[in-house]
Amino acid sequence: MTDRVQLPRARLTLFASLIGLACVQSFPQAYAQAQAQAQAQAQGNDEVPMQAIEREDGSFFWIDRTEVSIAQYRRFAQASAYRSLAEREGGGFEWGAGWERRPGWVWHSPYGKPGAANEPAVHVNWYEAQQFCQWAGKRLPSDAEWMRAAYTETRAAPPAGFVRGKTYPYPTGDSPDGANHREASNAPLRHQAVGQSRAGVNGLFDMGANVWEWVDSGSGREQVTRGGSWWYGPAPMHRDHRALKPADFYVVYIGWRCVADRAQVLPSKR
Repeated sequence: MTDRVQLPRARLTLFASLIGLACVQSFPQAYAQAQAQAQAQAQGNDEVPMQAIEREDGSFFWIDRTEVSIAQYRRFAQASAYRSLAEREGGGFEWGAGWERRPGWVWHSPYGKPGAANEPAVHVNWYEAQQFCQWAGKRLPSDAEWMRAAYTETRAAPPAGFVRGKTYPYPTGDSPDGANHREASNAPLRHQAVGQSRAGVNGLFDMGANVWEWVDSGSGREQVTRGGSWWYGPAPMHRDHRALKPADFYVVYIGWRCVADRAQVLPSKR
């Protein structure tokens, strides 16, 4: 199912195939070695590790285990002296009596007050999300990559509750339990800190609910968002659900994460 959301228009119109390793090692050995490298790099840079995802052809890409946080986006904004479109145009949007602009609601103050460093960065449009990923030496995931990471377990030895090679209906597994959606028990009815929910398929956090995530769907001025958000129940988390939104829109419900063609992390703090 595809939802096309009509929103007000803003003005801003591992490829890591491990072939060498695979020639001399079993898949689990190659996978474990590459994943250990990614985690060591991540810990050295005080970042959450990326997760290796195996494609159907046996090659790999790497995806952030969490959504991009306010702290991560702040480093980009400070390094590049970039002011987001929401900042320049007076604030992002929230659904009220239709889409309503909220003065002062921007990436560092998602609800009009300074957000915690570990909250997801929102009020960032698709172009700005892509810009961040490129600055970090990464890119937005394609729709196919996001779907593969969210629903198909590819870890060599997943923990109990997950089975290698199985495609699940939800990013959390067989049910939406553990995600931050509005029908969850004790739902906060707003986004929560990245990495706070239960880890799901491929050990990833918040691929379902919390905030929608931009993907690179190659569809021009409209781009796909995946996973649903805290504002909805679990239905948008399902693998059959997709939504289209104007690529230049920024709103409190949408964040993103990045992928890379090899194991890497954001630049070290300075």
